[in-house]
Amino acid sequence: MRIVSLVAVVVAVATACSSASAGDHASSAAQLATSAAPRPSATSASPSPSVSPQIQVAGAPKGVKAKGAVLADAVTGQVLWSRDLNAERPMASVTKVMTALLVLQAGNLGQQIRIPKAAFVYAWKNGGESAALHPGDTLTAQQLLPALLLPSGADAAYTLANAYGPGLNAFVAKMNATAAQMGMTHTHFTSPDGLPYPTETATYSTPSDLLILGLAAMKYPVFRSIVGLRFYNLPKGKGHHHYWWDNTDGLIGSYQGAMGIKTGYTDVAKHCLLFEAARNGRTLIGVVLNSPATGVNAGVKDAEKMLNWGFGLPPASASASPS
Repeated sequence: MRIVSLVAVVVAVATACSSASAGDHASSAAQLATSAAPRPSATSASPSPSVSPQIQVAGAPKGVKAKGAVLADAVTGQVLWSRDLNAERPMASVTKVMTALLVLQAGNLGQQIRIPKAAFVYAWKNGGESAALHPGDTLTAQQLLPALLLPSGADAAYTLANAYGPGLNAFVAKMNATAAQMGMTHTHFTSPDGLPYPTETATYSTPSDLLILGLAAMKYPVFRSIVGLRFYNLPKGKGHHHYWWDNTDGLIGSYQGAMGIKTGYTDVAKHCLLFEAARNGRTLIGVVLNSPATGVNAGVKDAEKMLNWGFGLPPASASASPS
C-alpha cells in the first residue's frame, strides 16, 4: 500500500526534532548566526525502515475541512491519519520550504546578496506577498531566509533563487531535481515561491510529498530557529535598512508546542499549511491542502483539530505488532 511506502520514505528522512515549544521571542541576525546548520543530503538519515508504531491510533480527527491532509509522528514516520494522501494539489507558498532547503544545502549563508530591483518588480507584477525589501540593500543569505519564510516574501524568494541558481530557471530546475531525488514523485515546481503562474495549478504537490519536505527542512537548526519565531527584527545596519517581519503562521504563539512550518494561500490552492508541534515528548508533523477560505486562519483551525486529536492518542502497548 502507498501508506506503507510513505512511512518507509518518511522514516528515511526523519530525525528527532526539538521538543521545546515555540515561545514569544524576538530574534536578530546574531542570534540566528549561532545556529549551525548541518549539511547532509536531504535523505542522508537512515534509521531502521521497520519502526514499530509508537502511537495507538483510534478514530480520526473531527471537523477537518481540508481536501488533502496528513498527520504523522515526526520521529518514527508513523502515519496517524490522512485524506487524499497522494492527490496532487497546488500548495501556494509552502513551495518556499523547498527554496529554503536548497539554500541551506548549498551553504555559504554568510554571502552578501544585493537586492535587485527586479525582485520588487517580480513580487508586485505577480501579486505576491512581499518582505518589503529595498532594492540596492545588501543582506546575507541567512538574513534573507526569515524574509522568505515569515512574511512569505516573493521578493526574498526571487533574490535567493537568482543568487543560488544562478538565475530563476536554473534554481527551479534544481528544485525539481531535488524533489525527484527525495522521492517526491508527485511534486512539480515552476517558481521559487508558489505563485499561481503560468497557471493556477502549475506548481503542485501532495500531503505525502510535503511530509517528506517538511521533515528534511526541519533537520536544519537554522530553519527550525526561523519558522518557530513570531517575528524577526533586523536592525538597520551597514548596507541595509531596518526590517521587521511577522510570521504568517497563526499556530506560532497561539498553539502550545507549535514549532512551524509554513503557510500558503492562493484563490485556487485555498489555505495550505505545513506544520509541526511538540508536546509531552511527542512531536507531530502534518499538512493541510485546500482548507476552505472561511477565514484567514482556516488552515490553522484544521491543523489544530488534527494536532489535538494526535496528541490525545495513547502510546502503543509494548506488545503491539508492527503494522
